[in-house]
Amino acid sequence: MKSAAIHWADQMAEKIIREKGDKEIYTCASGITPSGTVHIGNFREIITVELVVRALRERGKKVRFIYSWDDYDVFRKVPKNMPEPEMLEKYLRMPITFVPDTRGIAENYARANEVKVEKALPSVGVYPEYIYEAERYRSNVYKEGIRCALEHRDEIREILDEYRTEPLGENWFPVSVFSSFTNKDDTEVLSWDGEWGLTYRDKELDKVETIDIRTTPNTKLPWRIDWPMRWAYEHVDFEPGGKDHLTEGGSYDTSKKIVKIFGGEAPVTLRYDFIKLKGMGGKMSSSSGEVADLSDVLEIYTPEIVRYLFVGTRPGSEFAISFDLDVLKIYEDYDNTERIYFGLLDVKEQRREKEKRTYELSQVDGNAIPTEPGYQAPFRHLCNLLQIHAGDIGKVISSLDDVKPGQIERLRARLVAAWNWIGKYAPEEFKFSLSTGKTLLDATEAEINAIRDLSKYVSAFLDSSSEKEFSQYIYKAAEDNGLENGDFFKVVYKALIGKERGPKLAQFMKIVGKERLLDILSLYC
Repeated sequence: MKSAAIHWADQMAEKIIREKGDKEIYTCASGITPSGTVHIGNFREIITVELVVRALRERGKKVRFIYSWDDYDVFRKVPKNMPEPEMLEKYLRMPITFVPDTRGIAENYARANEVKVEKALPSVGVYPEYIYEAERYRSNVYKEGIRCALEHRDEIREILDEYRTEPLGENWFPVSVFSSFTNKDDTEVLSWDGEWGLTYRDKELDKVETIDIRTTPNTKLPWRIDWPMRWAYEHVDFEPGGKDHLTEGGSYDTSKKIVKIFGGEAPVTLRYDFIKLKGMGGKMSSSSGEVADLSDVLEIYTPEIVRYLFVGTRPGSEFAISFDLDVLKIYEDYDNTERIYFGLLDVKEQRREKEKRTYELSQVDGNAIPTEPGYQAPFRHLCNLLQIHAGDIGKVISSLDDVKPGQIERLRARLVAAWNWIGKYAPEEFKFSLSTGKTLLDATEAEINAIRDLSKYVSAFLDSSSEKEFSQYIYKAAEDNGLENGDFFKVVYKALIGKERGPKLAQFMKIVGKERLLDILSLYC
């Protein structure tokens, strides 16, 4: 059993045990409406729950981790990124499971959004039990909950009115109905017979129908009633919420009162803040389709670093996921944490314990913490190697003679992420490719002579010199031909990569190697 609660996930686990008592099984919940792409901001709730679940299990507790797809919600808006938008407009106001997936990913629009998440989550060590609310509602699993809400209609209305500027009318009912004529929610509940019969009117067609809530799949509780009903039904002990839900008078405030009507109690909660994107452009919006999802982030960050981004930040703090040059720093920060974990970096005791716990929770499999650090090469260096070798990961690994067998798999994953980042997000000034020699540099006689001298120094001294020592030969080639160092650096960069700037020159030339440098420089000899 874990004794020290040094991480927020451990602190939350201990709070749940303290407030909910010693239980045979604890239920931790999360969920979302799959009305659009489930973006990385939504993932914050999922990973927050997973980290608390892991902390509870490490304390010897049995935990049920449920994830509810609220896929019986209404299709309110056609996202910008969907094919055939005119056709999809016909399905507005219907359940999102009734909407066809015009992308051809799955049998319906909601399922297509669900599938992408369900495929990605195992890669970051998240394995919830999925609950599909459309299936639950349409098979009348919640019929008792719906009837309970109808029986306590006045109580629920009073609770909701506490936080409303305009009170709900006397004709309000705590249930909505999808019309059996049109499948749309453009309906008005007229009456309830006190048992199982509910009468509603289809406002579009002006038709009236009485349905049995035990046998017909048309009824659904509104969000502020549905949420507490499911807390009671699933016996939820912990569920975090975004700051929009946990503001004063928000859905959590009303739900923690309404849940008592259903015979339950509110779960322990935790407020999490929103996430921004940096270096990608645009504001995340599921309905517009302008988002980054978990799959996008996993293209440029390895799974353990995706987890690290969330593990290392308290849920209540806003932070940005970077796609720009800050990617280099994030990898370095993770590597520092790893060095501290393995005792390769000396820090004070308090920080060491915090960083060690962060490292443990960042690993995809909490039962398989690495026994040795990964290959500790700066991300920038790996990017340079990849560009020198035109993205050939096998050649990059072969060029590193100090990689241990146990590090290769993690190094390969990092190189894949680095190459993805170079191709999609790296700034142009960061990118380069070695000259093929097809286009020669337009240079002065003095510059050509300096390149020739540099070629001789490469042949004679590159392999036997340190980076610092070889930089002196670059300076000498410039000085002997009357060139300023800065001007000559530009000439060499243009000869090697077609740009006036690039990686640190002496280091870069040693990485490229004598053979390839001479192939390029000999063209000027």
